[in-house]
Amino acid sequence: MTPPLRIGLLLFPRCMPAGLLAFADLLHAANRRASRVFFETRFVALQAGTVECAQGLSLQVDSALAEAECDALLIPGFWAESARQVDETLAANGSLVALLSTRSKKQLWSYCSGVCLLAASGKLDGQPATVTWWLADVMAQRHKAVKWRSERHSIINERTATASGVNGYLPIAQALIERYVSAEVFRDLTRLMVLARPARAHSAFAAMSLIEQSSKLLRQLHALVEQLPAEQITVQRLAEQLGMSERTLSRKVSSETGVAVATYARCIKLNQVSERLILTSAPVNTISAELGFSSDSNLRRMFKELTALTPLEYRQQFGRY
Repeated sequence: MTPPLRIGLLLFPRCMPAGLLAFADLLHAANRRASRVFFETRFVALQAGTVECAQGLSLQVDSALAEAECDALLIPGFWAESARQVDETLAANGSLVALLSTRSKKQLWSYCSGVCLLAASGKLDGQPATVTWWLADVMAQRHKAVKWRSERHSIINERTATASGVNGYLPIAQALIERYVSAEVFRDLTRLMVLARPARAHSAFAAMSLIEQSSKLLRQLHALVEQLPAEQITVQRLAEQLGMSERTLSRKVSSETGVAVATYARCIKLNQVSERLILTSAPVNTISAELGFSSDSNLRRMFKELTALTPLEYRQQFGRY
């Protein structure tokens, strides 16, 4: 049996540890879901002892980074509101940056402003990487050897991973769980755990979630459409299962939504496609098969008609990657 992947969760002065805690919870949940220990996590720091994190939070660390037996290291973001504050944090953690530069055989992952520490160590040189949007220009100027792709939400390489935003730990955790456990397990976790959602959403899917529907009929319609394969959804079948005539269903849905029932049902189903594009790395043909579309091309055509984006463009713009 393959031994667990040992991951160090790095603490340093002014870091924001909340993402590390959430990351550890996700991996622990994946272990529980799979009934096997795929991942082990432990907090590490430059030196053992107390670490003064952001907003006055103090955490105790038992393991010094140089001595910890870790296969990988996750570097969180730190509190900064300007390039000057980034420089101050880098200067204050010069010894840590130097130590990171020597870890040639370890996997190094970072997110949010933590990418600045990894870039300063030289470990991103020659590799694609991303960073939080407001630091993109500064990083591009200072680290020209890095192949910056700041339009991407996350980039996973063989030895390094970078992600933007304070929730950047999520795509890194997702990539790990899908690689070492399975995509199915990650999908289960997104349903069972309270995970951060993307800050932006396409206007086509505004208020399309089941929980946001105030009308009992629309809640019933949502639940029914989500359960049915896409190619089996017809107004006749919906009306039959909701216990009313097609005419009555059409009239009520049109009155409450302003659109035809078939149009509204299609939007519900495509919202499921949207969620999978955002929350998983599953290819379009897998999503199409899972949701019962007659073909990949049919899904792509309908999705672009509604959003003006292909599924790939949508994932790049709104996904966690």
